[in-house]
Amino acid sequence: MATNGTSDIKRKQGIVSSLCKHFSLDPKAFSSQVPGNDIKTLYINILKSSGKESPQNNDEVMKWIAFADSFPGDSKACYGGLNELNTDLAKKSVLLGNGFTPSEADVIVFSVIHSSVIALSTPEKEKLPHVMRWMDYIQNSEDLGAHFEKILLEKPVFEPQMAKAAAKPEVTSSAKGTVQNTKIADKPDAEKNAKKSDSADAKKKAKGDKEAVPEKKAPEKEASDKDKELSVSLLNIQVGLIRKAWKHPSADSLLVEEIDVGEAKVRQVVSGLAKYCSPEDLTNRRVVLITNVKPGKLRDVMSEGLVLCASNEDHTKVEPLLPPEGAKPGEPISFSGIDGKPEDVLNPKKKQLEKITPNLFTDEKGVATFKGIPFMTSAGPCTSSIPKASIK
Repeated sequence: MATNGTSDIKRKQGIVSSLCKHFSLDPKAFSSQVPGNDIKTLYINILKSSGKESPQNNDEVMKWIAFADSFPGDSKACYGGLNELNTDLAKKSVLLGNGFTPSEADVIVFSVIHSSVIALSTPEKEKLPHVMRWMDYIQNSEDLGAHFEKILLEKPVFEPQMAKAAAKPEVTSSAKGTVQNTKIADKPDAEKNAKKSDSADAKKKAKGDKEAVPEKKAPEKEASDKDKELSVSLLNIQVGLIRKAWKHPSADSLLVEEIDVGEAKVRQVVSGLAKYCSPEDLTNRRVVLITNVKPGKLRDVMSEGLVLCASNEDHTKVEPLLPPEGAKPGEPISFSGIDGKPEDVLNPKKKQLEKITPNLFTDEKGVATFKGIPFMTSAGPCTSSIPKASIK
């Protein structure tokens, strides 16, 4: 490990504390072993004490232990390693394990890189979105707050909107001040305006309660602005398997699919995919669909869901998102760090779906994301062959 003696021991102490937390052991029992052992030996000793067998993917664990052991202590030299880690985490939520369950490899690597990440500047952290997301997830999942300083994830998506909302009254106030100053400078105009103002006040008094009408618009506008920021957790997104597909009887652009989402009865869904896929292409294909949209008829055929598709910029290429091999029908799609209960049924009048879908897109590697956070299943992320695509 490329560190001096003191930082080496401190780093290994962090690893021991985290692994003991992971395996529900007392770290004091291993404190004497820290100075004279490397990370691999400490891990093996703690694993034996836990009574658990070596994991099936032990070679992968050892690979990440080697990564941790060679990770440089110098903050400038470490950035290359963090970039490699960021690339590796682009398509998964954890380094090893089933879907979202952190492994000992995750705990070890987290413990080793934590101090280096904390020392990074904000622009440097922004260039490592997958590492930052993963570290926040591991720290919360493993409850490591007592051992490591909390890493706060920046959420710039929301801040500009709040800033703009706050800026509007100031601009308006400034504009009013400018107008008032101009009127004061021009006395004849000011006198005319004063007479008009008196006349307007008299009319307002005559109208009585009618002057309260404009005041009601402000809270409505504020509520509307808040509605713009909706979480993907409102959507019930699930893995589906198309059992059967056929052409819509009265619309050339539509296909009808029977989709298994793990329920007693298959769901019938109408999709605008006839231009891009044949019924044969879709039969026995895994898809990602929203199951809490309000059921309704499309050209007299009932539809009970929405198949999510990736599309390039000019919509010449459109394809359904693809869950990974091993994802089961009905399995919910999750987003690391985002919790919340889906709506029972989305309300079309609130335009919830329309406000969420602009934040759905595939990244440069074709991984489906919400604001950069992957669509995850127990078998891995959902993907598309179309990179940097919009998802609807």
